[in-house]
Amino acid sequence: MKPITVLLVEDHTIVRAGLKALLKLEKDIEVLGGAGNGRDAVDKAKALKPDVIVMDIAMPLMNGLEATRQILHGDPDTRILILSAHSDDAYVEKVLELGASGYLIKQTVATILPEAIRDVYKGKRFLSPSISKRLHHHEKKAQSRGELLIGKQPVHLTSREMEVLQLIAEGKANKETADELHISVKTVEKHRQSLMEKLNIHDTAGLTRHAIATGVIESSVQITIL
Repeated sequence: MKPITVLLVEDHTIVRAGLKALLKLEKDIEVLGGAGNGRDAVDKAKALKPDVIVMDIAMPLMNGLEATRQILHGDPDTRILILSAHSDDAYVEKVLELGASGYLIKQTVATILPEAIRDVYKGKRFLSPSISKRLHHHEKKAQSRGELLIGKQPVHLTSREMEVLQLIAEGKANKETADELHISVKTVEKHRQSLMEKLNIHDTAGLTRHAIATGVIESSVQITIL
């Protein structure tokens, strides 16, 4: 039987190696390769065409959210499992709206990763148990009140705006951002202004807080592999 092929996207080499070692124990799963940032993930997804991509969120150059959006735009059938330290409902819903097939909390990923990969490969949605239980509880409460769970209308940011937002949050100046993205400083300034207008945020500190709150960047979280 053909194994489930997997691409591991995680910027910490030691964590990526640990996840690969964990999956090597599973006879029906084969790791095709790894990537350390979102841009590399987009390229390798096109080249390797894995069945499932395990995608970290906080990475250099391009975060996992934008990489997910670009990969699914090119191939909507790709199954993507998101890794994150964030577990609030609004954030989970945002990730699933992008088209991700599953959502794993980093602290528990080592114990459920093989199961999650198998489930999303079969077309099922997989959420870390704590998230699944909480969302189910909220849905039942809403249904009992005859309500629908409707969040705020999401703000649409372009791929370039997401890249600029990440670099702003990482503390890059306009010139550094322009050099990184191979665009002019004037274009960076236009994207920055567009971000502020769309998000109704009017300073760099506010953009940075928004990026952290929505997982564009996040603090490192220790993962226990074994």
